[in-house]
Amino acid sequence: MKDEFYFPSKDGNTEIHTIEWKPEGEVKAVLQLSHGMVEYIDRYDEFANYLCQQGYYVVGNDHLGHGKSIQSKAEYGYFNEKYGNACVLGDMHTLRQRISKKYPDAPYFMLGHSMGSCLLRQYIQKYGNGLSGAIIIGVVADQKRAALRMGKRLCRVMAAFKGWHYRSKLIDGMAIGSYNKRFKPSRTRADWVTSDQEKLDAYVSDPLCSFVFTVNAYYHMFSGMLQMQKKESIYMIPKNLPVLMAAGAEDPAGNFGKGVRKIYEQYKAAGIKDITLRLYAGDRHELLNETDRKQVYQDLYDWLESKRISG
Repeated sequence: MKDEFYFPSKDGNTEIHTIEWKPEGEVKAVLQLSHGMVEYIDRYDEFANYLCQQGYYVVGNDHLGHGKSIQSKAEYGYFNEKYGNACVLGDMHTLRQRISKKYPDAPYFMLGHSMGSCLLRQYIQKYGNGLSGAIIIGVVADQKRAALRMGKRLCRVMAAFKGWHYRSKLIDGMAIGSYNKRFKPSRTRADWVTSDQEKLDAYVSDPLCSFVFTVNAYYHMFSGMLQMQKKESIYMIPKNLPVLMAAGAEDPAGNFGKGVRKIYEQYKAAGIKDITLRLYAGDRHELLNETDRKQVYQDLYDWLESKRISG
């Protein structure tokens, strides 16, 4: 059964839109989803239904500035002026607390894709205790600290002249503009997202996947990434938390697997005992929307089950 509900955001103004997929009968475990930038939680319906049929309760919210978690169209791609990153992470934690009360005995897992993978990496540094496992997919490679700091400065300068709601094609191009270069001749603006042409056309034509991030959201995303990449932050992840990293070998966001492997090695070096890396040959950014997604679904389910039973 699929339902939606809202809860108050940490920004103090917005109601956060949430979808839950409830299995018939006993709930074996909970999986909370964290979606990527410029998309929304209902895009995970096919995967959520698959897990729901296996007895999993699946839940996820539209992050601030996405989907139905807005007060007006001007808020698309906008977090919060002062505390944007903290609000988004806080909303994820609020949802976890609410669902944990509903299913206190069920193992609790979280999955983050793309921007959501960065948010989940930050989340487990802060709130990782008590989770049964974390799945990090569509992994975004770590960026040079100097580039992130320069990006923040640019956002601040632009906001000073044009306001925090300004949408900069320059910053957007710096952040994701090079991703399509590998896929020539490109048929759409987002060939890098998936090789499944039907899914790609649906993505490109979806107005909720077509807006440009504001300088506010980019500023806070860059801030979060700077914090996330610090060695001392990585060491805050609980050593006994099972982690699965999965990405497409043709995903430019993960530097075609090289950036993903680097993060995997950093986590191992930090003493995380149970960590698995999976790179899918031929797959691009959205593993859950790729041509081999049924295999990806099965692999993620098998991993969840192994941790649920061993936990």
